[in-house]
Amino acid sequence: MKKVFLAVDLGAGSGRVMAAKTDFTKIYLEEVHRFDNPGTDLPGGSFWNPIGLYREILEGLRRAVERYGERIASIGIDTWGCDFGLLDGRGELLGMPHQYRDPRFEGMAEVMHGLLAEAQIYQHTGIQTNFYNTSLHLLAEARNHSPALANASRLLFMPDLLAYWLTGRQAVERTIASTSQLLDPRTGDWAWEVIAALGLPKAIFGEVVAPGTVLGPLRDEVAGPLGAVGIPVLATACHDTASAVAGIPMSGGDNLWLSSGTWSIMGIETERPIIDERTFALGFGNELGVAGTVRFLKNICGQWLIQECKRQWALDGEDLDYAGIDELAKEADAFTAFIDPDDPGFASPGDMPEKIRAYCQRTGQAVPSKKGTILRIATESLALKYRVVYERLCALTGRRFTRLHAGGGGINNALLSQATANALGIEVMAGPVEATSCGNLITQMIGTGHLPDYQAGRELIRRSFEFRSYTPNNTAAWEHAYARFKNVLGAAAEVP
Repeated sequence: MKKVFLAVDLGAGSGRVMAAKTDFTKIYLEEVHRFDNPGTDLPGGSFWNPIGLYREILEGLRRAVERYGERIASIGIDTWGCDFGLLDGRGELLGMPHQYRDPRFEGMAEVMHGLLAEAQIYQHTGIQTNFYNTSLHLLAEARNHSPALANASRLLFMPDLLAYWLTGRQAVERTIASTSQLLDPRTGDWAWEVIAALGLPKAIFGEVVAPGTVLGPLRDEVAGPLGAVGIPVLATACHDTASAVAGIPMSGGDNLWLSSGTWSIMGIETERPIIDERTFALGFGNELGVAGTVRFLKNICGQWLIQECKRQWALDGEDLDYAGIDELAKEADAFTAFIDPDDPGFASPGDMPEKIRAYCQRTGQAVPSKKGTILRIATESLALKYRVVYERLCALTGRRFTRLHAGGGGINNALLSQATANALGIEVMAGPVEATSCGNLITQMIGTGHLPDYQAGRELIRRSFEFRSYTPNNTAAWEHAYARFKNVLGAAAEVP
């Protein structure tokens, strides 16, 4: 009889509960429950609704128990990084967690670097300063004399908070903590010197556990109504990118990866952090992965550009599906103009098509008027920005690669996947689409003793899913486009 493992996968927009049925020769995935995860803007800022998420998780568990009963072996939760909740001494949530795009971060980078130089923070944490860092948002809470922070006994990141409500155990999982700019990637413990320099209360930073740790069974109050007594909840690879990388079948030196979704993250899986003046100057970070690995990486704007275009056109009265969007982009002329996907102007929501037009006008390029042209510009520019990051990775590691392993929902965009192969000049091996769920699930299988290690887990994934290979073509045209792209971006595209 096949075992069933449940992955709760929460993104900054939607969530789902996935079931993996397996006899450990293959995995069969089934979506049990899908739900929205909208943020809400209130007078006090932009917030998440964790109670609503928790209710949706319980509904997903109810459906899973109804369907699979005693075959369920464990549960694990992964989410986006950085965002957190604060608990008081009784374990009660102090206010609603803010979104990482909440404007309270504005001005905090300058304040933080006045307390401790950015280069020193990087030496301690291996993380670059970005608007979404937990460090900046906690510093904002401190500077604003937040009652929640003043009365907090514990900080829990979003997956830790939800797991606490399921089990009653307060613990912080290491991969999610490593996104905060408050953890030391060398020790896997908190970066106490940074915490002290920022004046943050030391007591809120509690137990850090490794991915695959069994937190405990579902609380009786949860398990009883569900009829799910004894099911363990694991601190899986709780950062969704950590799970995604774990779920991409790499081996040995074949370790160049791309997690493609709302965000794109490109990097290598390595045994130790890479922290020096060059990696700092070029914007690379070090987040912790599974089995003691480090994800040496660079965050890049991803499908966010296309998602925001889709949202704006829906507001304007034309609700295109992604198949229609892909077709518009394919039919448009190539290389009409370029944008820097990581330009700060694209980071916030709101009329993305107009922002793309304005960027093209500001940089003296042809201004797109058609939807397909806008989408083509966004797609090609993203692939060319991947090339910049790839060239920097090669320069920093002294290596060249023959293959990029790409996983996540973004690989459904065949135009982008082919453009990535063309821009980088190497094979792109795309799969699995469900890399995040897969990594979450094999971490549970290892943590519960059903698999011996990640090599076995990745082999299981390789046997279970289809992969698509994209090989470079039209390389001369892409080389010319890359030269034009670098000219438009200037210093932002320099490669040492």
